[in-house]
Amino acid sequence: MPTSADLKTNLIGLDRPSLERFFADFGEKPFRARQLLQWIHQRGVTDFALMTDLSRALRDRLSAVAEICPPRAIREQVSSDGTVKWLLSESGGSAVETVFIPEADRGTLCISSQVGCMLNCTFCSTATQGFKRNLSAAEIIGQVWFAVNALADPRLGERRVTNVVFMGMGEPLLNLGAVRPALSLLRDDLAYGLASRRVTISTAGVVPGIDDLAQGDEFALAVSLHAPDDELRTRLVPLNRKYPLAELMAACQRFVRVHHRRSITFEYTMMAGVNDSRREARGLVRLLNGLPCKLNLIPFNPFPGTPFLPSSPDAIYEFQKVTRAAGIVTTVRKTRGDDIDAACGQLVGKLLAPSERRRLVQEQLARQALPA
Repeated sequence: MPTSADLKTNLIGLDRPSLERFFADFGEKPFRARQLLQWIHQRGVTDFALMTDLSRALRDRLSAVAEICPPRAIREQVSSDGTVKWLLSESGGSAVETVFIPEADRGTLCISSQVGCMLNCTFCSTATQGFKRNLSAAEIIGQVWFAVNALADPRLGERRVTNVVFMGMGEPLLNLGAVRPALSLLRDDLAYGLASRRVTISTAGVVPGIDDLAQGDEFALAVSLHAPDDELRTRLVPLNRKYPLAELMAACQRFVRVHHRRSITFEYTMMAGVNDSRREARGLVRLLNGLPCKLNLIPFNPFPGTPFLPSSPDAIYEFQKVTRAAGIVTTVRKTRGDDIDAACGQLVGKLLAPSERRRLVQEQLARQALPA
């Protein structure tokens, strides 16, 4: 147990089993963990003194060795379409971006799992800032805590988080040690109580992580595909060198066998003259043949220094016609929050000047041998 203020345990990141162990070390019963979960995640309380169903002695002991420390907002931006983006301060001077996307029937929160990203996908703005570190479980679930409480602000209207997607900064399957307890809290009825279909993990194709997660609780899986063949995908998603498409698709088949009747969403960013022809559409049909899945076409969102351009609406429509004709449920993602750089692939922290961001993009392109 920590004994100094410098080593206090941040309880916001502990799921129910971890909190039960924490209280066992205090000589307290497991039900104390249930009380804490509700105080922290359902009532938004961070001050032990206000937790009136705990004895004063226990509150004093908790104050000495623990804390409830969510992130704080450095900046809030609200898009013309209602999307909200927060730049949140994490420990060690790091910052991550978290985005809330309101829709008529849901409110989707896009959260980050790392500061930056190590995968160097050439069409993603987050990749241009490189990788700094993994987020802790407290820093991951803290984004959800912050958003839920921030959305209670009447300035933002009647809004609530109904869905959470790990589609922000970073590759969640390269930080499973912290992602797992965050997933547990998202699903726990004493915390956020989200159904499995309302929690989505997005991966660029980390095969061991897909297999690992398939053995745990159910959730929705999204795979960032972006190309129908190894040559093109390796140019766009360098991780493909380590886990080529044959291995990735085999892992996806294993995932749906474990989670019976559960389909996978494949994300496909549409870039003009790169991956948006009917030939690539037919290749994608062959690749996905026999796999229960949905296809989400994402118009590329430009950022400073990128050589890529978004596909035209006509090209996206023709691509969609090919995949739909083959029986693949295919949707086109509506771009949200692009006026505040909150759209897919645009999260970068905004701590870099535009000139520095352009320089980092050029470095990424040089490493991937793509034309600038």
